[in-house]
Amino acid sequence: MLFSAINLAVTASSLTMAGEHHGHDVKAPTQSEEAMIDSAVSAGPPSVTEAATIVDHQGKVIRDGTNGFICMPESAAMGPMCNDGVWMAMLGALMAGEPFERREFGLSYMLAGEGGAPGVSNIDPAATEPTASNQWVKEGPHLMIILPDPKAYAGISANPADPVYVMWKDTPYAHLMVRIEDEN
Repeated sequence: MLFSAINLAVTASSLTMAGEHHGHDVKAPTQSEEAMIDSAVSAGPPSVTEAATIVDHQGKVIRDGTNGFICMPESAAMGPMCNDGVWMAMLGALMAGEPFERREFGLSYMLAGEGGAPGVSNIDPAATEPTASNQWVKEGPHLMIILPDPKAYAGISANPADPVYVMWKDTPYAHLMVRIEDEN
């Protein structure tokens, strides 16, 4: 599913502002387009990134793609990621504070891990900082998978110590986290 340039810019800008929402400084370092592309494609396998659309920190398309994946470079708020259309829709809903109604399988690659990003709560998608009770996590290389039926998460662990677990369980934004490697 391809997004229009306007929807893409709004969603990517919303994701960049996620750092503000999560209380982090989101001013990305000045990078050349080549450096942003290199960062963005580090998130996924070549079979995905070679034909993916690449956007900068403001959501501007810096390389057109053809396969429906959108890749973003690392920012102060998040590591580099490559998302399909379902993931972009979910993240846009999350940043807008709107519910997300899943209907399809969704896939996001973060094969470079979270880099310099501070991490996120495993329990509360709106958490702004680590607390003793919100299971703050910072993952190394991983995949994130949205299942079409929220009932499919029942019985799957929400423990981030497990190699596969549900993040944000019992929220509209629940998804599987699949660890590829531990964070370095």
